[in-house]
Amino acid sequence: MAVRKIILSIIWLGFTAYTIWLAPLDQPDTLPLVGKLLTFQYGQLNAIIPTIFWLMGVWPMIYGSLMFADGRMQNLRAWPYFIGANFTGVICLLPYLILRKPNQEFDGQKDKWLDFFDRRSTGVILLVTTIGLLFYAIIAGNWQDYIYQFQTVHFVHLISLDFCLMCLTFPLTDLFDDDMARRGIKDTRIFWIVALLPLLGPLLYICLRPPLQSNLSSLFQVV
Repeated sequence: MAVRKIILSIIWLGFTAYTIWLAPLDQPDTLPLVGKLLTFQYGQLNAIIPTIFWLMGVWPMIYGSLMFADGRMQNLRAWPYFIGANFTGVICLLPYLILRKPNQEFDGQKDKWLDFFDRRSTGVILLVTTIGLLFYAIIAGNWQDYIYQFQTVHFVHLISLDFCLMCLTFPLTDLFDDDMARRGIKDTRIFWIVALLPLLGPLLYICLRPPLQSNLSSLFQVV
């Protein structure tokens, strides 16, 4: 466990330093590009760019599907890191994964927010959205132009690296192991299938995993 946290800390420090000093986003082309992405002006954009941009919104939802149940049992709450991850990716996500303590239990009741993240239908919606985005990039994207933009446009460069780090981090964090144990999943083959199938593996996991069981006895505890 300690080795994993050291690796995650190195990734966080390295990417944060890289973002601030070597590839800062305060470039003249950043705001116009973000504006086009947020207002769906995709006619002037390579299809691969909006695909990566919106997949960077899918990834926090994947992590949230594990974090909110876990955060119930931690001293730190998951939601600030989840919200931050929607804007800064791994820079806000990794501190939670580094600071959390291993815990394979769930106690109490599922509220509406946790129930939303625990539903298989949430995973299915995310999976269908992801497949649609990937097909859009494959059919309409220009990979040679994307490589050029990756090398020359800071925003494209950073969100691409961020996307790759989101994929890398998922099997590295013990958050995933704890979620499997919390749901009674003991087959290690499931871990390796998810770990070796970036993005789609975690999505299939949250689609197919058994739901959390609420602790009904907590309703009858005498104060």
